[in-house]
Amino acid sequence: MTKADNIYANPLDKVDAFKFDSNVADVFPDMIKRSVPGYQTMIETIGQLASRYVRPRTHVYDLGCSLGAASFAVARSASANACRVFAIDNSPAMVERCQRIVNGFNLPNPINVRCESVLDTKFTNASMVVMNFTLQFIDPTERDALISKIYDGLNPGGILVLSEKIRHPDEVGDNLLIDLHHSFKLNNGYSELEVGQKRAALENVLRTDTLSTHESRLTNAGFNTVMTWYQCFNFCSLVAIKK
Repeated sequence: MTKADNIYANPLDKVDAFKFDSNVADVFPDMIKRSVPGYQTMIETIGQLASRYVRPRTHVYDLGCSLGAASFAVARSASANACRVFAIDNSPAMVERCQRIVNGFNLPNPINVRCESVLDTKFTNASMVVMNFTLQFIDPTERDALISKIYDGLNPGGILVLSEKIRHPDEVGDNLLIDLHHSFKLNNGYSELEVGQKRAALENVLRTDTLSTHESRLTNAGFNTVMTWYQCFNFCSLVAIKK
């Protein structure tokens, strides 16, 4: 049974920086459902993309896998025995729970769960890489190099799915998107206190880029086709295809 996210439900004397610890791992499915518009649509579409782009005897990398939702979508949607999925996260609490979930299923494609920084991951023989709301937690000075490293590890015809919270370049537009997302969370049962305290916890931890910055970074890395296939408020998902 999914536990309700009430981490920020009570007033805190000091709001610590957000981290993916055991408290977050325990409530993550509820947190992501109530915080990220369209998350389930993104996961389902990752499965559709896997069925189209994952090639036989290749690797798929799910970077910042949390509890493995994208990994499961790939493992279930790709042709049987087509790939090996590597679910990567640097949170021991997330990795422990993800491994426990993986152990409970007999999947048509295996998932290997690893606890490591995505900056240390070596990409080989990859037909698909997924980064769902992970790059935003990477130091901005490391982002270009990571995307280039992913591009180099992808086989020709391989894809990167990049989902991110974004910042609008215009202050008026950015404030509108923030307000709409704020209302989304209130409509999903969070209080003003919870929204405010979580925002404080994420300050200087989650650092957003503009959509154009993401597009330029992907193009500069060498991706021939870059498209935004989904956006709701300040959340979007892109697909980048290597020629």
